[in-house]
Amino acid sequence: MKIILRQDVENLGQMGDILTVKDGYARNYLIPRSLAYYASPAHINAFASEKKRHMADLQRKKESAELIASKLSEVQVSVPMKVGEEGRLFGSVTPQMIAHELGVLGYDIDRRTIIMDDPIKSLGVFDVKAKLHPEVTATFKVWIISA
Repeated sequence: MKIILRQDVENLGQMGDILTVKDGYARNYLIPRSLAYYASPAHINAFASEKKRHMADLQRKKESAELIASKLSEVQVSVPMKVGEEGRLFGSVTPQMIAHELGVLGYDIDRRTIIMDDPIKSLGVFDVKAKLHPEVTATFKVWIISA
């Protein structure tokens, strides 16, 4: 059966691709979940306008993420932690803690977007990344201070 993908589907194709798939896969999975249309001439024409709207929406989201990233790159966040001997922390700093401190500063960043290469287990200044969009990543400073 020929279909047109409405969204990117992992291991199958990108939005707008016209593919031939097994009938059951199309009828039972792709079409009920609104991931694809039947590839009729009417659907092909309708999809062209849907794709334009989708691309414009993606561009707006990317521009918004770039604006937030430029503001976020100037931010320095302080996370107070309990400290033991030799400057070692009790526990480690989590993305949730950083997201909370960003929220206090007025930035609504989801904890799942915060990327930390290694767990933070000592006092100091660290660079932390936030993936705001598939193409936009912001880097900001996190200060771990004694509470």
